[in-house]
Amino acid sequence: MNGNGNGNGKLVQGLDIPIVKLVPRSERKVSAKDRKRIEASLRAVGLLEPLVVYPLDDDYEILDGVLRYQILLEMGVETVPCLLWNQRDGFTSNRMVNQLSPAQEMRMLRKSLEELDEKTIADAFGMAGISHRLNSGLQKKLEPTVNKAFEAGKLTLQCVKELTHVKPERQAEILKLMDSCKDHSITFAKGMVLKTPAAKRTKTNSIKTPWSQADAKKSDLLKKLQEAEQQQDFYSGLYRQYTTNLLKLVIYVRSLLANPRVKEYLREHHPLELEAFEQVINSTEK
Repeated sequence: MNGNGNGNGKLVQGLDIPIVKLVPRSERKVSAKDRKRIEASLRAVGLLEPLVVYPLDDDYEILDGVLRYQILLEMGVETVPCLLWNQRDGFTSNRMVNQLSPAQEMRMLRKSLEELDEKTIADAFGMAGISHRLNSGLQKKLEPTVNKAFEAGKLTLQCVKELTHVKPERQAEILKLMDSCKDHSITFAKGMVLKTPAAKRTKTNSIKTPWSQADAKKSDLLKKLQEAEQQQDFYSGLYRQYTTNLLKLVIYVRSLLANPRVKEYLREHHPLELEAFEQVINSTEK
């Protein structure tokens, strides 16, 4: 959870507060099934998300987390981790919600597995099992640098699934191209898979892959890929021209200031321009 909220409110600080000082703002009614699931989660893995409270006289009013508070009270918990909110009115709990990406969820579950077994975690979150959420089979198909990019959130789940249609060494090549073009979209990935030679593709067991789609879709992907390549070539050429022009400018300015009379004239009549010229030279000598 982030330290700052959205809107006009703001989280001031985190604080462990005695449960006797917490006052529910309102009652929250949920189904028996949902309550049982939340209680199972609290008993199995503890309080993952602190309560959000507002200081009120000597107590703290609960803005978000009334149901968790009620369950913790029944469990006999004495102190509760809380986050202080500096505004009482206008608070909505969805300000605090951060959606987890598949990679983030996977990391959270794997971290939990260091201390708990799969069944305990599954029961805590109301799941039949968690194996399908760990993507273990998928990650075995990924080249290490691609897997690292996926876990860092650089590549989406859909994107890495596309990359499994090519061999690991080709996955690494595609990732480098994506980095150089600053384009990690699913469209770019599909285009690169489409351009991959047959020798670098993986066996698909008759499962349709992006490069076996209809001709119209292939043409559209190729067109987008060509546009991306042209854009990269344009900016590369522009950078090379800029570098050449800058080098010419430095040579010209250096020869200009090497003339004492010219330099003295600039100092007397155009001091700002002289300072700019000297900065150009100094920047190239660092």
